[in-house]
Amino acid sequence: MYTGIVQGTAHVQSIERGIGHKRIVLLQNTGLFDTLEIGASVSVNGTCLTVTAYASNTATFDISHRTSEITTLEYLSVNERVNIERSHRSAEENGGHALYGHIESTARVVSWQPLGETVRAVFQLDESTFAYVFKKGFIGLHGCSLTIDSLDETQQTLTVNLIPQTLALTNLSALREEDRVNVEIDQTTRTLVDTLQRTLARVGQITV
Repeated sequence: MYTGIVQGTAHVQSIERGIGHKRIVLLQNTGLFDTLEIGASVSVNGTCLTVTAYASNTATFDISHRTSEITTLEYLSVNERVNIERSHRSAEENGGHALYGHIESTARVVSWQPLGETVRAVFQLDESTFAYVFKKGFIGLHGCSLTIDSLDETQQTLTVNLIPQTLALTNLSALREEDRVNVEIDQTTRTLVDTLQRTLARVGQITV
């Protein structure tokens, strides 16, 4: 499990395409990979990936075809910067929200408005994903746990405010309009919404 508090970034050192998957090597120089083990889980741009090899300052991950299909990892390029979070340890402070690295879909940046040292950003979600977000709830964008400031039901967009600390520690500072980010929704909200829809459908009040 993750908290959505990104701990730093890494650079893509290499990409090797195989049959049904691709292999990436990430380089990180601030110690985030120091205690890695093979089989460990790491959030890369919000996507839970498994360490398949590691060395000094580097970690290797395999990305399946299915993961590439539903995330922005399909479009990674060498030297690109990605967000990194190690899996959360029990008994340590959780300063964010419960995330699992299970990406729902991607969202498109439709507005990027700098306001002094902060940014007010608007993202457009897929219709299927928008049903699970609500004002003042949270959402994972590229692995960052962010509070939703407002929603536009008609345009299916949400607005978040990015503080200087978030912009400094993550790759969100490099986003521009039309870019896409990985989206993870709150699984508790998903369970509640799906349960209510199924229950109402069974009693004939709505059609799913």
